Amino acid sequence: MKLPLFLGSALLFACLACPAAELELQGSRLVVSGMLDGSAIKTFTQYLAKGNVRTVVFEDSFGGTADAAGAYADAIRSSGVDTEVRGQCMAACAYAFLAGKTHRFGYGFQVNGVLLPVATRPSAAELASRWRGDEAHKTLAEFTPIAAAAPAKEAEASTGSGSARDNWQPDHGVLFTASPTLFGRIYNAFYCDGSQGRDFSKCERLPDADPYKLGVLTP
Repeated sequence: MKLPLFLGSALLFACLACPAAELELQGSRLVVSGMLDGSAIKTFTQYLAKGNVRTVVFEDSFGGTADAAGAYADAIRSSGVDTEVRGQCMAACAYAFLAGKTHRFGYGFQVNGVLLPVATRPSAAELASRWRGDEAHKTLAEFTPIAAAAPAKEAEASTGSGSARDNWQPDHGVLFTASPTLFGRIYNAFYCDGSQGRDFSKCERLPDADPYKLGVLTP
């Protein structure tokens, strides 16, 4: 079963220009939107260091670099703040999102989604343990496809530059979504092999993949 067309379209057109990360402090909530490219990490860390932020809200953040994702995740984890997704949170954003003390989807009428990078299609057993409890705090290397990292290491050795950690596939992973209805939210999970690009309607639905049971979302 594929992702419903209306939902795939919502995800497809949510990112128009994918600008660099922007920060906006709203009381005790720090809203982060755009790509996690590292350009705003210093300001982000300074906000958290002041101790006034209780929740980091990722709003329509479509990936970014692996190094920036690690920096955001470290800052979130060390400060002990909660995280929330409002709209879409893909790849690098998802890694930072999981670092929150609690990590939830925001309320409202928008479609929420978080795409967690994986190297291969996960089995049912892998889904059951990969993001549960302490396993939610995966190292960035575990989100990086092994097959992509190996050639990058060879290239780095021969050229003396580049980073294998940035050689990941931002559209390849497990996508968890929450769609609003008159009777509450409907949660689904899909496997995206990367060939779909930004057209997530082509992703394959995964049965029995409740994001709460798997530890992707916390109550």
